[in-house]
Amino acid sequence: MSAVTDISKKTRAETVQKIVTPLGIEAWLVEDYAVPLVAFDFAFKGGSAQDPDGLTGAGAMLAGLLDEGAGPYDSDAFHRALDDKAIEISFHAGHDNFHGELKTLARNTDAAFDLLRLCMIEPRLDGDAIERVRSQMVAGLRHELKDPNALAAKAWRTAAFPNHPYGRPTDGDLETIPAIGRADLVKLRERLFSRSNLKIGAVGAIDASKLAALIDKAFGNLPAAPSLNPVADITPQGNGERKVISVDVPQSTFRFSLPGIARHDKDFITGAVVNHVLGGGVFSARLFKEVREKRGLAYSVWTQLSANDHSALFAGGTSTKNERAGESLLVIEEEIAKIAHSGPTQDELEKAQKYMIGSYALRFDTSTKIAANLVSLQTDGYDVDYLDRRNELIAAVTLQDTKRVAKRLFEGGKLLVAVAGKPDGV
Repeated sequence: MSAVTDISKKTRAETVQKIVTPLGIEAWLVEDYAVPLVAFDFAFKGGSAQDPDGLTGAGAMLAGLLDEGAGPYDSDAFHRALDDKAIEISFHAGHDNFHGELKTLARNTDAAFDLLRLCMIEPRLDGDAIERVRSQMVAGLRHELKDPNALAAKAWRTAAFPNHPYGRPTDGDLETIPAIGRADLVKLRERLFSRSNLKIGAVGAIDASKLAALIDKAFGNLPAAPSLNPVADITPQGNGERKVISVDVPQSTFRFSLPGIARHDKDFITGAVVNHVLGGGVFSARLFKEVREKRGLAYSVWTQLSANDHSALFAGGTSTKNERAGESLLVIEEEIAKIAHSGPTQDELEKAQKYMIGSYALRFDTSTKIAANLVSLQTDGYDVDYLDRRNELIAAVTLQDTKRVAKRLFEGGKLLVAVAGKPDGV
């Protein structure tokens, strides 16, 4: 094989090499020397759903601290080491996964993985860094106390997932963040980070043998397996419930939801097409036309069909003037009822398929996006062939499929609604 991989004539799946390191860590690699960069994305299964009871936000705090000093470097020295070689390393915690990203010039790959190894194996978690990150998180949470979008989202989440990790904010709250100590962070790190729950995607100017050696160097000293708490499956709650958070602002901000379709359900792709027709964030979507274009009720309105590891969700949102809040919600409910009754039209189906298939390439227009998508496929439980099958599955959706799945999603369902503002008629 030549030194430069010609990926222009391959399908997306064919560009991906599955490699297994000597220590047994699997990674997906797209080898490409067009630009002298390496993008490396990874995730540990677990995420903020593993935050200890009463310490919500611990995962997010840990994510904020891993690059705030490691090994021989305090926070300032670590960031100088990154800056000296233009290396980017960052971390964040989602509900189901704890993510990390690295980006480096190819010539600095060894140095970049040395620093990543320190983050993974030898984070300092110094007291001054903990207090600095804690203060930043508290400041953000205090700001959210006056943010209608944050308030509506929090009220919706709590009502949709009561007494469940998904009902807790990943960034914690003003009661839990002050209670998190260094020992809690150390214990969480020890439970989460391991070789067997690690998913990796890499893209760029690096070959398989070099990548395998660097992966084992960075992660090889982690435990073989994690110690994760079980997370129960949950159906989103709130059949017809209304949550109003009074905020003295001129607009009301909505979040609404219904139970969705699990990501590996045979109807998930069809559900995604139906959602695109209804409110998928494009000008042709029914809600955009009815809410914005025809009535001028809101600047934007959106819906999405999404799935976590333990729940499936149809959700949406909008913002509108307080005095038109009830009217806006009524229009949204009417459009959902219409699509439940009649489904999309043939023209709507064809436009949705064309857009969803055509725009898929935009998820792969940079190395960092490709690496992130490789990891997302793995954490979502898909094999590499999904890179090619996804568009084929969308193209195969029929009008009859969409009508059936629209009924499954929406018929008889009553929206859970959370709204922050001074809404009239809600």
